Parts: sequence; C-alpha cells; structure tokens
Amino acid sequence: MKTIDPSTLKSFTPTGTLRVGINLGNPVLAYEDVATKKLSGITIDIAHEIGQRINLPVQLIPFKTASATVDGIKGGDIDLVFVAIDPVRGADISYTPAYIQIEGAYMVKTSSPFKSNEEVDMAGSEIVVGKGSAYDLYLTREIQRATLLRAASSQTVVDDFMSGKGNVAAGVKQQLESDARRYEGLRMLPGRFMVIDQAIGIPKARPNFEITITYLSEVITQLKQSGFVANVMQRHNIQGAKVAD
Repeated sequence: MKTIDPSTLKSFTPTGTLRVGINLGNPVLAYEDVATKKLSGITIDIAHEIGQRINLPVQLIPFKTASATVDGIKGGDIDLVFVAIDPVRGADISYTPAYIQIEGAYMVKTSSPFKSNEEVDMAGSEIVVGKGSAYDLYLTREIQRATLLRAASSQTVVDDFMSGKGNVAAGVKQQLESDARRYEGLRMLPGRFMVIDQAIGIPKARPNFEITITYLSEVITQLKQSGFVANVMQRHNIQGAKVAD
C-alpha cells in the first residue's frame, strides 16, 4: 500500500486534522445517539481507518442532509465527505470508487393503483423526494411526465407524504421501510428505481487533489478486498446494501 507524501497530505488536510463531513440523512451510512450525540456507522469506521493510515486526528462534522454535506465541502472547511456519486456534484467533487451500493425505492399507499416502478412516471403523478438527495438529482434527470415535490430532507419525506403531499414517496429503501413502521396503509413497490453508489469525495479546489483521490481510491479498494467494509456492515447490522464491486 502506497503512503501519501507530505506535500499532498498538507494540501489534503491543511489544518493537520482530517475534517470529515458525515451525512446523517442516510441511516445506512451513519447515525447519532440521541442521548450522547455520539456518531456511529460505516462511514465513521472508514474515516477513523483513514485517519490511522495518514497518522492524523479525525474530526467528525455531522450534517442532517446529503446536500448540506456537499455544501460544507464546497465551503472549504471539510476535507472529505461520504456521499453518493452524482455527475452534478462531480463538478466540484472528485470521487473514489464506490464502497457500498444501496437502492432507491418507491413507496405508495395501499390503495394506490401502482404495482411497478415503471408506472410511476406518468402525468399527474407527484413524487415526494428529499431535496438535494442523490435520488432527487437522479429523478430530476430521468423523470419525464411525473412531478417532483421536494421535502426538506430525506427524513421528512414520509411525514410529508402521509400529510397529503404527493402520491408516491421516493428514497433510500431502508429509510422508507423504517419510516413506514410509524404508519399504517403503506407498501413498497417491488425492486428499485436506481442503484446508489456511495463513495468518498474530496474537493477539486484543493491542490494535488488528483494524487489524493488516487491514494484514497487505493485505500477503498483495499478495504473492500480485505473484508473491512463487509465486516463493518455486519457490525452495524446494515441490511439491504452490498459491498460495491
């Protein structure tokens, strides 16, 4: 495994601390203990592993949504984020290969006539999505006839949906399934409408970002091949996701 040279490390972590943006909008990636505010999850474990490899302390900076996490790294106060790969975000962020893959899914009310994902994109259909999320960006590009209604965050999609907004809820499958337990009369449409590749991202504005992302890509590849990613997924009881190829 290659090491990162001092000049590249300085441009990667200019403060001498690895400042990591943690997206709490996706429970597959990270979660916060309500009482202690301690952060846990696969992204936290990977962040600490990277910190050990470059011999620097790690500062975890939590955000409530993916879009807020992305905005944070654009501001220059964060060195690394864990977000979904998306070409829109890619204008400012350079990505490693994906470390895990999760699924974007639709949920409807039991009385809905929709039986498949393909039926959702029709005139008059209104899909509730979390503003700025990976699936919002994807559906913005892909949906031709339906209308997107944006909730404040991924966590509020189902609440908005159940309050009468839209006729389809879209999101990370695990988030929808978890939120659906708070209500009755809901069902998931079978399968998925997209695969969401989760990766590490760093700002392209930094000097030597190409060298840094090459190093981090090698780290991610090694963590997948060694079983590290699979082990932390098991430890955090992550269901419905898989280690990326």
